[in-house]
Amino acid sequence: MTRRRLDEVDKSIVAHLSRDARVSNGQIAGELGVTEGTVRARIKRMEEEKLIRITAVTNIDRFRDAALAYIWIEVERSDQTRGVAGALEEIDELGFVGVMLGRSDILAITMVRNTEHLAEFIHQRISVIPGVRRTESTLGVNFVKHDYRMARIVS
Repeated sequence: MTRRRLDEVDKSIVAHLSRDARVSNGQIAGELGVTEGTVRARIKRMEEEKLIRITAVTNIDRFRDAALAYIWIEVERSDQTRGVAGALEEIDELGFVGVMLGRSDILAITMVRNTEHLAEFIHQRISVIPGVRRTESTLGVNFVKHDYRMARIVS
């Protein structure tokens, strides 16, 4: 499947959806001066090409009894990074897994109830993965800004 570059109409559609994914195709079409069918077809194409995914996102500000845990993972050998990341990808509790440059090889993010829950999660689910050398964790305690639209399209 050939992916084409997003044109200005595609980018405008994404901008509308990023503000409110429940906005109607007709409303987007009216504001952009195109037909509703054009908007519907472009959204479908972008979803099929995995350029966008429309989903509900939990509001972390509402979870007072939970903390966002950042788990920095170092692998034993660099050729194990993709395998460890793939194993982490299969863990449902992890909302983000990314291969990183810098001090750690992989960053994984999850929600935990407290430090005891975090320690248990790391020892039982992450440290047992072959290739994991060590982990370092931090807990987010006060989020000043959390923009759900942070995965913006950069041209």
